[in-house]
Amino acid sequence: MASSDKKTFLLRIDPELWADMERLAAAELRSVNAQVEFLLREALASRGVRSKTARKTSPGRDD
Repeated sequence: MASSDKKTFLLRIDPELWADMERLAAAELRSVNAQVEFLLREALASRGVRSKTARKTSPGRDD
């Protein structure tokens, strides 16, 4: 069940990209949803976008 504090949305995605996401998520022991959220946070951080609710994207970082 989705957490009530999270926004839900429909995403149309290429089947090959979805398969890549599934493989990456499995390799990193995450759900595909958690992997998408992780990659989005990582992409935003790499562009200098900071959020009050942003989590650390890699272990050992002192953000």
